[in-house]
Amino acid sequence: MAKGTHDFAPDPRNESILINVNGELVPRAAATVSVFDSGFMLGDGVWEGLRLHRGKIAFLEAHLDRLYEGSKAIAMDVGLSRAELSDRIDATIDGNDMREQEGVHIRLMVTRGIRSTPYQDPRVVISPATIVIIPEYKAPLPSTIETGIRLFTVHVRRGDPAVQDQKLNSHSKLNCITACIQATQAGADEALMLDPQGFVATCNSTHFFIVRKGEVWTSAGDYCLGGITRSSVIRVCEEAGIPVFQKNFSLTDVYGADEAFVTGTFAGVVPVTEVDGRKLTEARGPMVERLQGLYKALIDRDVA
Repeated sequence: MAKGTHDFAPDPRNESILINVNGELVPRAAATVSVFDSGFMLGDGVWEGLRLHRGKIAFLEAHLDRLYEGSKAIAMDVGLSRAELSDRIDATIDGNDMREQEGVHIRLMVTRGIRSTPYQDPRVVISPATIVIIPEYKAPLPSTIETGIRLFTVHVRRGDPAVQDQKLNSHSKLNCITACIQATQAGADEALMLDPQGFVATCNSTHFFIVRKGEVWTSAGDYCLGGITRSSVIRVCEEAGIPVFQKNFSLTDVYGADEAFVTGTFAGVVPVTEVDGRKLTEARGPMVERLQGLYKALIDRDVA
């Protein structure tokens, strides 16, 4: 069975979590939105994945920057200031008594609100934005961090910004979902996606890096989300004197790489051991292990 970076051990505590729906904490089974909600109906909204670490949200300001910039770009009013939204996240954490817990992952979702009828035009929206905050006990599996995942390059490409800008962390994820389906059916864990020119872009739910002769490479970033963990890894490389490059590179460069890894808020830095059946490493390589330590130290500094 294929395993991805978002695999986690089931936790029975998740059955009794309280979910914040528009400022009200409700039991998981009662947490619902209207069938006329813009997110359900059209994928019209933006979201963030957050990680609680030592009682605080790691890189919260960067996540809020991305959320509010995305909202502004699609002319959607969140309806709350940054401080008010932060307070609502805190209320959700405290309402679930999670402040002192580790392994808490939070999904923050904002949609344009309820529409009067099934139609694309935002002028039919008749309510404020819908804001849902789902906190769960979800920690990445140790085996994922140590032994890594396998990727398969799919035919589904990252789109041109004029079609759908990949820098928007929108609810419209069908492009990534179809990529994930193809990779899963090929027996891999996640999908590696190319840009319109055939260069490596990103994965369906994470960002992709390779290691070649002591250098760390990632895509130019033109066709991928502005990843918080991606930028953090670039930062720790620069601070540690590790040569890091954002550039165009091809699958030939990937197949000949010494190591590879992916990054994301949920699991951090995860080794990639195989791409398209080509074995890169048996498990976590020395550079990936070093970057995992540097990234962990950066999170500690951020929440401190």
